[in-house]
Amino acid sequence: MRHGPGWFLSLSAYWFATSLKWFLVLLVLLPAKVAEVSPPEEKATRLGFLFGLGAVMAILGPPIMGYLSDRLGRRRPFLLLGSLLTALALLLLAHAPSYGVLLLAYLLLQLADDLATGPYSALIPDLVPKGERGTASGYMGVLQVSGQVLGGVVGFLLPLYPQAYLAALVNLLGAFWSLKLVPERLPRRSERPFLKAMAAPWRDRDFLLVYLTRFLVMLGFYLAQTYLQYYLGDVVQTFQAWGRSLTEEPFQAVALLGLLISLGAGLSSVPAGRASDRLGRKPLIYLSGAGLGLLMPFLLLFPRYDLLLFLSLFFGLFYGVYLAVDWALVSDILKEPEAHATQMGLWQTSIVVPQVLAGAFGRPLDLLNAQAPGLGYLVLFGLAGGFFLLGAFLVAPIRRAR
Repeated sequence: MRHGPGWFLSLSAYWFATSLKWFLVLLVLLPAKVAEVSPPEEKATRLGFLFGLGAVMAILGPPIMGYLSDRLGRRRPFLLLGSLLTALALLLLAHAPSYGVLLLAYLLLQLADDLATGPYSALIPDLVPKGERGTASGYMGVLQVSGQVLGGVVGFLLPLYPQAYLAALVNLLGAFWSLKLVPERLPRRSERPFLKAMAAPWRDRDFLLVYLTRFLVMLGFYLAQTYLQYYLGDVVQTFQAWGRSLTEEPFQAVALLGLLISLGAGLSSVPAGRASDRLGRKPLIYLSGAGLGLLMPFLLLFPRYDLLLFLSLFFGLFYGVYLAVDWALVSDILKEPEAHATQMGLWQTSIVVPQVLAGAFGRPLDLLNAQAPGLGYLVLFGLAGGFFLLGAFLVAPIRRAR
């Protein structure tokens, strides 16, 4: 029996909530809070340190939580507890009075997210037949970018504190919506010891290649996203389009760009996912990587806000293609059903590790910009474009994917 749209939407509802949360935290809330509690000349360095430290802590989180879920044969308790702690961490982050408290709140947010999403990430390979995984991945992409669309609207229209409260509420609602599809117990439990379970996926050539391709694409994405608000404030400076000023605040300007990226991704995600079920995963990955990589130089050549609005929509179209296919790609190559959460938890670190490296770029960015205005951003966006291209075309040697 083929599943309908409602089933796919329920399956990925928590991804909607997670996407809204991270859009607001990484693009709006955290940079704004760091700037609020830091000296201006140290804001990028402190933001980079915060991202890097939190990401290092999160590297082991998804595979460990996934392994525990596989051993217990259960997914539900992890999603429930993780979503509750996430809501608490968001409120602590919004009200942090100092950089130290902000750091603790962000670390709690990372831990809570790992607790929930490590096991939750196994649901597509757990529950979706291979012939529908592209469609499931496409709906997941739509909900992810829909969360970003809502994040863009919220980030543009609301003050910082209400943003955090809304993200906490949506996080709880999304978790309870997805929980109704999560089985009480899995048909099989993993009996493999921890170290062997962690090592097994790395002996699989296809898993290594899928991990590397996503690692590179996400590294390009986080290099661009992490410091985009500062790029707008330092280089673009005026946020005008069609002869009128849209806003004077960089955090609102970056939220609007994020909104357009998400709208573009929402338009392309489901059609791309369905196309990958028919045509294979690789052609869609090639298309997205080429588009993302070739767009990056235009951000540097035309630092005008009206043109950035236009480019953001096209960036979103290509990014939506990638979001629609990457989850189906990794689901196709997994070999051991009883270890899905462990393997998907390890694969999830292909997002976390790039955050570490993106965070580590904060200090070099400040130093390069001190040598010549805008030099750091030139290097940053150039690297991002190269990583998009390299990551996409490394899917070619993967054997168990079309």
